[in-house]
Amino acid sequence: FVRERDPTRETWDGRRAGPAGAARDYGADDAFPITDIDEILPGLLENRTRVFYTMGAYADFDQRVLGWVNALRTQARNGRHPPQEFVALDHVLHDMRLYKSRHELALLRACARIAARAHQRAMRFCRPGATEYQVMAELLHEFRRHNADTAYHPIVGGGRNSCILHYRENNQPLADGDLLLVDAGCELECYASDITRTFPVNGRFTPEQRAVYEVVLEANRAAIERVRPGNHWNEPHEAAVRVITQGLVKLRLLKGRVAALIRSGAYRRFFMHRTGHWLGLDVHDVGDYKVGDEWRVLEPGMVMTIEPGIYLPAGARGVPRRFRNIGIRIEDDVVVTRRAAEVLTARAPKDADQIEALMARGAGA
Repeated sequence: FVRERDPTRETWDGRRAGPAGAARDYGADDAFPITDIDEILPGLLENRTRVFYTMGAYADFDQRVLGWVNALRTQARNGRHPPQEFVALDHVLHDMRLYKSRHELALLRACARIAARAHQRAMRFCRPGATEYQVMAELLHEFRRHNADTAYHPIVGGGRNSCILHYRENNQPLADGDLLLVDAGCELECYASDITRTFPVNGRFTPEQRAVYEVVLEANRAAIERVRPGNHWNEPHEAAVRVITQGLVKLRLLKGRVAALIRSGAYRRFFMHRTGHWLGLDVHDVGDYKVGDEWRVLEPGMVMTIEPGIYLPAGARGVPRRFRNIGIRIEDDVVVTRRAAEVLTARAPKDADQIEALMARGAGA
């Protein structure tokens, strides 16, 4: 059921498919004007054994459906019966979206390439005295010149703002000696990318920044190594937690035995989120992470993010001054293949030396 063609409204608001266009262009068996839904849809429900519809998603429309069903019940003696059952399709559709086709993977690769170029552009542009919103503008420019949109509101947080997981303001100046965390992905033909990179505003990591950065990078790589068919969903997270906890102990930000610190969740002071999520038509795409009580087993065609981080805000108890306001996250988009992981976002530099080299070349690179 769609809106009919209307030349006047289309002049104001853009083209409509109309019923004929919906059937022609979108693979529908039939299509009708939305204004006729109360007359046509009850007849389509009549005497059906099963109707696929998810109750609870749209409360107002649920009431209309129940009204049509109740009206059919009053006609039962005349041989007009309501559907015997309504079946939710969510689970089936979510599993279909979890396994990407070759065409979908091609779109995700293209989307990741554009986002990686945008992150390179941000690194080349970044300098002390610039602002978070100027870096954001560089990202958006690269997205739009490749006909892509933002997949979500970018996070561009410098200094203390790098320690805010969902920082949105993006309006502060960038200071010499600070880090800049950029979490930005684009959407191309409805498919999303999701990349985070962290780099020094002045192009050179301080020893403390690099020390924390190398821990997060090692966790990122360890987690990607666990993205293999037959492993379960939580294994990449477990690998990242292990590396980060070991690193925090080495940096003397945590004290104790690594195994005990993991069991107690002590690392969550500085790494408080999961290591990834499904990726596809949505940035946080649908699909269960557990099947029953067990973590889902990874299979070829699944696409996920890997995004460990460490966040050391100024107010964190027991954090030495030299480590304060260091927030680092490194996020890649990864495909489960038959043998190992394909990193879609590999073109976005994440090795510290590569980042410094790219930033040294500047905007002309």
